[in-house]
Amino acid sequence: MTTLDERIAELCGAPVRAMARLGGGDVADAFKVTLADGGTVFAKTKDDAPDDFFSIEAAGLRWLSEAGVGSIAEVLGVADDAPACLILRWIEPGASRSVDDERRFGADLAALHKSGAPHFGRPDAKPTGSLRVPNGACDTWAEFYATQRLQPLAEIASQRGSLSTSTISRLVAIADRLDEFGDDEAPSRLHGDLWSGNRVVDVAGRSWLIDPAAHGGHREFDLAMMRLFGGFAQECFDAYEESHPLNDGWQDRVALHHLAPLAVHAIKFGGPYAAAVDAALEKLS
Repeated sequence: MTTLDERIAELCGAPVRAMARLGGGDVADAFKVTLADGGTVFAKTKDDAPDDFFSIEAAGLRWLSEAGVGSIAEVLGVADDAPACLILRWIEPGASRSVDDERRFGADLAALHKSGAPHFGRPDAKPTGSLRVPNGACDTWAEFYATQRLQPLAEIASQRGSLSTSTISRLVAIADRLDEFGDDEAPSRLHGDLWSGNRVVDVAGRSWLIDPAAHGGHREFDLAMMRLFGGFAQECFDAYEESHPLNDGWQDRVALHHLAPLAVHAIKFGGPYAAAVDAALEKLS
């Protein structure tokens, strides 16, 4: 059987000299890998990874890169047969972030969103994330968020007992009336899981996007995700607004966009996230 270091060597074209395990991942095991030719790469792997698990992530990174704006982690290799893994060019993280770094990231994110998507959903219609939420093509944001996010997550939560029956009913009810919240904005090219841990600022202050659940969606979703767990300075949001102003009433829709990630966290981690879903629903009632 092929070992992980043999797989990395095969994909990188150089033997592995050393591997150091990295922390922070709840889905996959990550490593900083030093190659015999002196190069350094990032590698992650997962035992019993679902079909196309890393290929889907690699395709998302490449799709984001096609926009030609901002900095997206570069895919060097990917394999879905055991040992499945994804190899990225190493990004040396910096120690701090300046106001200029934050403003630059906000403007880059606005440009990424402006680059657009052919429809709501993914070009390849592949599922994303550890819960494998669907990404089929939809004509409107309301259709996408209902059929590809809220309804599937409500079903998973029901099957696993992650949310109460009343919470699931309220979640489905919101999905049925999303037209009340929607607008005619075209689909944006989204990272799709934009919390602070999926942004790496390098030693030069340049921000890189990693670990996407990339798809065509409503741009407010990325921005709401950024606000959910914090880690982004106000200057970042200010620069975004200057480059790509949000539509009126966006503040009233933040809780709506929080429903999907909060439901995901309730399903995966339990704890206070079920109450957080209820709190978001209260804001929308």
